Amino acid sequence: MEAFLISTGVVALAEIGDKTQLLAFILAAKFKKPWPIIAAIFVSTIANHAFAGAVGSWVTSLVGPETLRWVLGISFIGMAGWTLVPDKFEEEDAKLARFGVFGTTLIAFFLAEMGDKTQFATIALAAKYHNFAAVVSGTTLGMMLANVPAVLLGNKIAERMPTKIVHRIAAGIFLLMGILTLMGVGAGVGL
Repeated sequence: MEAFLISTGVVALAEIGDKTQLLAFILAAKFKKPWPIIAAIFVSTIANHAFAGAVGSWVTSLVGPETLRWVLGISFIGMAGWTLVPDKFEEEDAKLARFGVFGTTLIAFFLAEMGDKTQFATIALAAKYHNFAAVVSGTTLGMMLANVPAVLLGNKIAERMPTKIVHRIAAGIFLLMGILTLMGVGAGVGL
């Protein structure tokens, strides 16, 4: 349950102000059809995070626990810094309209999420917790918690959300996870 809850919370916070959330705002404004957009975000996120979770699980089979602890600790600390860097959204990411609302959202989200901090977070969390299903379910839920309101309420939320504070909280969580991992906290129970 811990893997699911941590994965949900960290990704939901990290996603606030992320380029994929900005993409959700733009697609909602462009198409004005929230349900196909939400469905496509869900399908795209599952596919992307399942791939990332599989990579994280695979990494654990390649390196020993001590090396993995250092790689994960440093990765979480790196994600803390990365979370503080504001994302920029390229308008080209939303120019796939010929595929319809669902297809455009599916392709745009999948591509925007490739190499994104939430994808790397999923890899690291899957490697740390050794629980593919809980991590992928959690990170997917985190993405949905951040993006569904963006699609449904659009700019009403964007104008009121203190993204700098949310980014700092997410960075703090990543930093704490990195430090605790480097210190070996949870090593006795397989973390």
